[in-house]
Amino acid sequence: MDYAGYTSMNIRLTTAVDGYYLDVMEQFDRDLFEALKPTVGMKVREFTGSKQGDKVILDLTIPTKSTWQSDIVEHGKDGKRAWFVDIGNILPWPLKSWRHEHIIKYIDKENCLIIDDMTYECSNSFLTTFIRPFLFGAFYTRKRIYKQYFSKNKGS
Repeated sequence: MDYAGYTSMNIRLTTAVDGYYLDVMEQFDRDLFEALKPTVGMKVREFTGSKQGDKVILDLTIPTKSTWQSDIVEHGKDGKRAWFVDIGNILPWPLKSWRHEHIIKYIDKENCLIIDDMTYECSNSFLTTFIRPFLFGAFYTRKRIYKQYFSKNKGS
């Protein structure tokens, strides 16, 4: 999407995990969020949930001290998927917009796909393109964490 001189970019990551899609969706809570966040440079100030009207506030120290606040603007489920969407309200530089769709897609009664579909933009197309590898890397680490967190052997 290109408007008013801005170009948005998309990152979409898909991870197969153990679990029925609705059971996996119910586990998108603060414990999972804490497991997903980087070990340094980020503190969860507030996490109220994954349903419309909830919010997440993060205190960041890398690359600079800043705040990231996302509001959950939509959630739902049907016979094939469950989802929620967060929109960045307060974003760290250089981000100007952020939309993250969290989709849990039914495969069968014991397996599902977690899809992280993120669209973002910065103040110019150079910065939007420049930060893509950093954002991709930061969210790619979620794949391993999701697999471990939702492993059938969790806790054994």
